[in-house]
Amino acid sequence: MTEPVRLAKRVAALAQCSRREAEMYIEGGWVRVDGVTVEEPQFKVLDQHVEIDPDARLEAAEPATLVLHKPAGMSIDEARALIRIENHAADDTSGVRALKRHFARLESPLPLPDKASGLVVFTQDWRVKRRLEEDADRIEQELVVEVAGKLAPNGLALLNHGLSFDHYALPPIKVSWLNEHNLRFALKRISPDKVERMCNAVGLTVLAIKRLRVGRIPMSRLQPGQWRYLASTDRF
Repeated sequence: MTEPVRLAKRVAALAQCSRREAEMYIEGGWVRVDGVTVEEPQFKVLDQHVEIDPDARLEAAEPATLVLHKPAGMSIDEARALIRIENHAADDTSGVRALKRHFARLESPLPLPDKASGLVVFTQDWRVKRRLEEDADRIEQELVVEVAGKLAPNGLALLNHGLSFDHYALPPIKVSWLNEHNLRFALKRISPDKVERMCNAVGLTVLAIKRLRVGRIPMSRLQPGQWRYLASTDRF
């Protein structure tokens, strides 16, 4: 062979399959060139050693959905940059194989304020994005809020239901003390970026906000900056 050829062509010859099937093997992360996984069917090869993983499955690569423990002080765009292979949680039990293609075109339908930390969902799947956007009012978010200051009389009741901002009465939510410095918020129909204003209205200063859960998806043991995939069976 004197001219480089597309990797898909070489794989099709090796596997005795169609060009499209060869592309599926490559895009699925099943093909190695000189021992290095290559996911681009258009990659050019000459005399390199090309091998197909013996466990290769002929299936289309599905769009990925994953969750990240966003550190405090990061924007969503800065947090998105943390989604790379070295930050993949070692205890990920989703069964999803990490592919480079999963790190592109990720959207975050339920963002967090920059100063907050905790669970953030990123997805390539338009169905997940639509679910989180259209059903946002029905998906409960759990936050732990560290506060300082003296709570106003009846302040806890007001946080649960009774505050109004900009001539709009906030819907009822669940707010309770975890300890003398931390409140638990379980909220629907109120975005996390309103929590600091709510606390200020009852005499409290917010020191930190952490989102622990979105719907039925918990942050679990994810460390700051780590991410894991959601399995196809996970539901918000």
